[in-house]
Amino acid sequence: MPRTLSLSRRQKIALASAAVLVAVPVAAAVVLLNMDWNRAKPWLNARASDALGRPFAIAGDLSLTWQQPATAGVQKTWRDYLPWPHLQAQDVRLGNPDAMAGTDGAPPQLAAVSQMAFSLNPLALLDKKIVIPELRFDAPQVRLLRSKDGRNNWTFEKQDPSSPWQLELQSVVFSKGTVYLTDAVTLTAMRADVDTLTDDKRYGIAWTLSGTYRGESVQGGGKAGGVLSLQRQGTPFPVQADMRVSGTSVAIEGTLTRPTDLAALDVRLKVSGPSMARLYPLTGVLLPETPHFSTEGHLTGTLAPRGGEWVYEQFSGKVGSSDIGGKLAFSASTPRKRLTGEVHSRLLQLSDLGPLVGADSSASKKERGVPSTQPAGKVLPVETFKTERWTSLDADVRYTADRITRDAELPISKLDTHVVLTDGVLSLTPLNFNVAGGTLTSQIKLDGSGKVVANGIAAELKASARHLHIQQLFPRLPALQASVGQINGDASLSATGNSVATLLGSSNGEVRALIDRGSISKLLLEEMGLNIGSIVVTKLVGDKQVKLNCMAADFVVSKGLMRTRQFIVDTDDAILHVDGTVNLGNERLDLTLQPDSKGLRIFSLRSPLYVKGTFSQPDVSVDKGVLALRAGGALALAVVAPVAALLPLVNAGPGEDSACAALLAGARVKPVAPKPGGKRRHAR
Repeated sequence: MPRTLSLSRRQKIALASAAVLVAVPVAAAVVLLNMDWNRAKPWLNARASDALGRPFAIAGDLSLTWQQPATAGVQKTWRDYLPWPHLQAQDVRLGNPDAMAGTDGAPPQLAAVSQMAFSLNPLALLDKKIVIPELRFDAPQVRLLRSKDGRNNWTFEKQDPSSPWQLELQSVVFSKGTVYLTDAVTLTAMRADVDTLTDDKRYGIAWTLSGTYRGESVQGGGKAGGVLSLQRQGTPFPVQADMRVSGTSVAIEGTLTRPTDLAALDVRLKVSGPSMARLYPLTGVLLPETPHFSTEGHLTGTLAPRGGEWVYEQFSGKVGSSDIGGKLAFSASTPRKRLTGEVHSRLLQLSDLGPLVGADSSASKKERGVPSTQPAGKVLPVETFKTERWTSLDADVRYTADRITRDAELPISKLDTHVVLTDGVLSLTPLNFNVAGGTLTSQIKLDGSGKVVANGIAAELKASARHLHIQQLFPRLPALQASVGQINGDASLSATGNSVATLLGSSNGEVRALIDRGSISKLLLEEMGLNIGSIVVTKLVGDKQVKLNCMAADFVVSKGLMRTRQFIVDTDDAILHVDGTVNLGNERLDLTLQPDSKGLRIFSLRSPLYVKGTFSQPDVSVDKGVLALRAGGALALAVVAPVAALLPLVNAGPGEDSACAALLAGARVKPVAPKPGGKRRHAR
């Protein structure tokens, strides 16, 4: 008979223990694989709700499989061989936080997914952490909501600090679905339809966008990566978008990292539109009115919910016919947002500055979306400044231009200005031009804060022109090639209003100008754009060149009425005395020109000329009844005009500088403008 194998008691115990160690995991696996996991849904729903701080529910079927975690490129440990539970849930719903429950128009839930699949780290459950390396959505329906008070349903904050459970979601895989955004702060109602891409190596999904933003129609589309990493140091998420808001187009292509912090956006940005001012509804950044523009550059920044930092650098583009480039930085700081930077143009077309003050054509206004309100026959721009936006932003921007041109060539070699906007007060200090071998320097202050003038601007202007050479100023006029004349002038004005027309119509201050030697003709004045002057010259001398010894003009301005204090023109052939007013408020002229001829060679009219009418339709007439009294008229005018005291010096004749020197001394007295609402001061 065979010998029976006998085991010791100790061996039996060891064998039984080994059998149990094997049987328990096997039995557990059999139970886990065959059990109805729907019984675990209440526990999972409760734990997830605690971790998310809002209602979470798996309303459909819940099934379980076991998978090893992906550890590509990483040296494995014993933990990596432990299979993880992989759950597949049907009809998953995520609700809104309690703070949004009573919001009018709030959807019942933030998101609904027809099918959701994810794996759980079983070891992390021991530390009361729900760690999900990857979450896959099938046909998600997401409804993002923000109320007027700024509360939103997409910010995940732990609502129950006493709950020990935490959720760590590391990445999300998108599939076909729809995202809705309703934002009461920006008056936004948009829908994005998302679909999966299968043949694109860079992007995993494509989307189309439609709806409204700040009342404007929005259309667009784009692409994005298929896997969104939510880890703080996650993989860059590729994005590409092209949107159109009214006439403005915005295109970006780049990456987004750390989406949970809405940070680290790094894209190539292209923007074009009818006017930079139309970007305000999109960006909240106050920019000036411009002609049609387009720019392209590198944009980096953060999308923080309470602000952010943005840098738009190495950008270049066109504004009208002018080039533009530079660097701008934007900060959503408090109490006001802030824009800083430097902008440069190699060539600036003068007409491209017209929209800044509403001085562009009706066609240009239509293109940039501004109604043409300019009345017929009105020359000064009446388009109002939008000062209600000035207090939304502070700015500190330097702008320079190497050369400025216009249709008729203007020799401006450089523009330099420093734009500072602080609490609704806009300053251009300085605003300097290099013109025709001379300089035009100015300082402008526009207070649009509403503290001085409600719904308007309190303005101050100081300007000085020095050594503008007539020969360089109008180089295309052959008759002026031998001219050595210079133009000098000063202006100091203060005003209140809400447009160029109302500001000039209420202005107070002084304006002076002097031309030392030179030439004058109808052609010259037309080249300068002075149609009124060309009409006067035509009446006096036809279209002939007249040598100018000296011209001095001194106006006092009160409530928009410019009144001559001194205005005299000395030529080789005659002296012109000018007296009267220029009304900037109603754009009317009332001037008397008294020619006192030195001979009968050129001037055929020796009676006063009357310049009346409007700026757009001036009328020059002769009082024939005064012809016989022209000597007495000249004497009477000399009594009225303060410059009459200088007539003996003017009559000293050419070749002597005493007359012009005397007029120059008077014209060089610095004008002083009163403060808005204050009394006039004179620097004598």
